[in-house]
Amino acid sequence: MTTIAQDLEDLSQEFDLLGDWEERYRYVIDLGRELAPLTDAERNDANKVRGCASQVWLVTEPQADGTVVFRGDSDAHIVRGLIAVLLRLFSGKQAKDILASDAKAAFDKLGLSGHLSAQRSNGLASMVGRVRRDAEALTAA
Repeated sequence: MTTIAQDLEDLSQEFDLLGDWEERYRYVIDLGRELAPLTDAERNDANKVRGCASQVWLVTEPQADGTVVFRGDSDAHIVRGLIAVLLRLFSGKQAKDILASDAKAAFDKLGLSGHLSAQRSNGLASMVGRVRRDAEALTAA
């Protein structure tokens, strides 16, 4: 299992290989296309992420080994891509490691923070908040 820092470094290197932000956006959208779709039943109110302009759903699946698997989907291509980046960093990791990480610094390192609209930045913050709240709930259990 890789660490969040390793996954962030890998993503950062992938982003660095791309030229401009138009290419990086295309790459983020491509990452989103690789997400496994959620079932209609999983697209429910309990899995919906509040604070996103687009429709966003995140499914949290605690594993027996203490890791947490996240799956997600959105009705917007770029947002699906942002979910893919989020999942690449945090899915399959220990809840305590998720809580110890600085997601804002991670997205700053990737350059996403400065290249998203205010609305998308707020949505991304809502998704990160949801991942952290679910991780907190699992560490408190």
